Amino acid sequence: MKNEILYNVREFENLKDMIDNACTEFADHTAFVIKHKEGKTVNYENISYEDFGKEVNSLGTALIDMGYKDKRIAVIGKNRYEWVVSYAAVINGVGIVVPLDKGLPEDEIEMSIKKSKAEVIFCEANYLEALNKIIEKGETNLKKIICMDKVENVEIMEKLILKGKELLDKGNREYLDAKIDREKVASIVFTSGTTSLSKAVMLSHKNIASNINSMSKVEGIFDTDTNIALLPFHHTFGSTGIMIFLSKGVKNVFCDGLRHIQENLKEYKVTIFICVPLLIEAMYKKIEAGIEKKGKTKLIKFAKKISNFLLKFGIDIRRKLFKEVLNELGGEIRFIVSGASALDKRVAKGLNDLGILTIQGYGLTETSPVLAAETEKTIRYGSIGYPMPDVEIKIDNPNEEGIGEIIAKGPNVMLGYYEDEEATNEVIIDGWFHTGDLGYMDKDGIFFIAGRKKNVIVLKNGKNIYPEELEVLINNLPYVAESMVYGEEKDDDLVVSVKIVYNKEYVNEKYGDIPEEELRSIVWNDIKEINTKLPKYKYMKKLILTDEPMIKTTTQKVKRHAEIEKMKKS
Repeated sequence: MKNEILYNVREFENLKDMIDNACTEFADHTAFVIKHKEGKTVNYENISYEDFGKEVNSLGTALIDMGYKDKRIAVIGKNRYEWVVSYAAVINGVGIVVPLDKGLPEDEIEMSIKKSKAEVIFCEANYLEALNKIIEKGETNLKKIICMDKVENVEIMEKLILKGKELLDKGNREYLDAKIDREKVASIVFTSGTTSLSKAVMLSHKNIASNINSMSKVEGIFDTDTNIALLPFHHTFGSTGIMIFLSKGVKNVFCDGLRHIQENLKEYKVTIFICVPLLIEAMYKKIEAGIEKKGKTKLIKFAKKISNFLLKFGIDIRRKLFKEVLNELGGEIRFIVSGASALDKRVAKGLNDLGILTIQGYGLTETSPVLAAETEKTIRYGSIGYPMPDVEIKIDNPNEEGIGEIIAKGPNVMLGYYEDEEATNEVIIDGWFHTGDLGYMDKDGIFFIAGRKKNVIVLKNGKNIYPEELEVLINNLPYVAESMVYGEEKDDDLVVSVKIVYNKEYVNEKYGDIPEEELRSIVWNDIKEINTKLPKYKYMKKLILTDEPMIKTTTQKVKRHAEIEKMKKS
């Protein structure tokens, strides 16, 4: 089975058609809101779709005029308006866009530029020194830096846009009339992990546009929505996500930083966003803590029972009943999409019970990225729902529990890894992309993730333990900020071990200035309680407790290998 098509949408052959259509159909709608701060004065600049389209066309025209047609052009920086303009201008008629992780150290930025053969880069002012050093070293193809900020003695993006506008006014149509080959490489995206280990994924307009079309058919996104861009744009779900929102005429705003998400939700009256589980779970824990502080835990629990009962008869009073709770998130939030890793089903249910549609999607950089997702009609907590309308998914070589590798086929599957035919052939076999994720399908055809193939703990007796399954149980503990289950070698076998990072703020509020040994005892008792609900071979027997955050990717996924290596050295 596949996801039922819930919305009739116009399908786009490529991103150029999509942007052109959005900037015409929603011309006078606000595309982006930019906050300008000067001391204590705050101003908001609203950029319409028409103006956004003009800036993309102007920048694209200027880039072609400068001789950058068919070149590889990188983009690095935080989520901001200029990032989107750069990305859209390059991919829609200039050359190949290379989004880079803003969190990379200098040597890995250099390695990414080298691998992708980028000749031009759009960046923020804080990267100028490092990028100039890279050019001076002369070990990459990089020749030109274009700064998103206003800096003296540097090529700045704003001037290029003005130059492009002049060229357009004089009748230059090279960019406007550029033909898009939807089958060719349009973007080179690096997978998560250190650059030395990450792969360069080649995506085409066909790949990305097909994913936008699919998501638009099954998820309710409207031109009345306001999205806050939380997922980093260099991440495929971040860049494809912003394109989906633009295709639907959504207003897009930016976050002032992770600590300010809640106030930004209120400030902009945000209705929708795509996010990673870690942030969603932290948000929900804050909601729960607030309810507990007001002594309303039992009342809310009872209210949820009533509203869920009424829902069976088509009566939905959730938004009115939980208005006070929803106001903590701005009062307008209606739809959350979780991606990148598994969302705790208790959190997903909790948010849905409050009247916020919360669904889980699944995909990879290599699949542009979405392969499957729940929809408003197919919520099954803990699942990834059905495949996208144009995607096929199978479980390859399932074991006696029905768990096997998830493999997929569809127009969103990458062209391959850049200059790495061997790695491409390892994952694309007979047209099927092998994800490296383990999963199973239930009797209704809904898919579930068991964990990463490479993370499975295989005991000497042949039993398999999926760390992610245990981590979900551990993360339910209110003081847990993050956790990682792994196998530690001992006597030719593996001991199931857990590393827990606790939330200092919660611990201080709940237990006061508690000695670490006493806290450890509380945590260990909770782990033993979880163990009682598991088969004996899954028992966690070793605990590492710390308040130091784990090494993570910019999408907040724990780098397991790096963490294990770090623990070995300590």
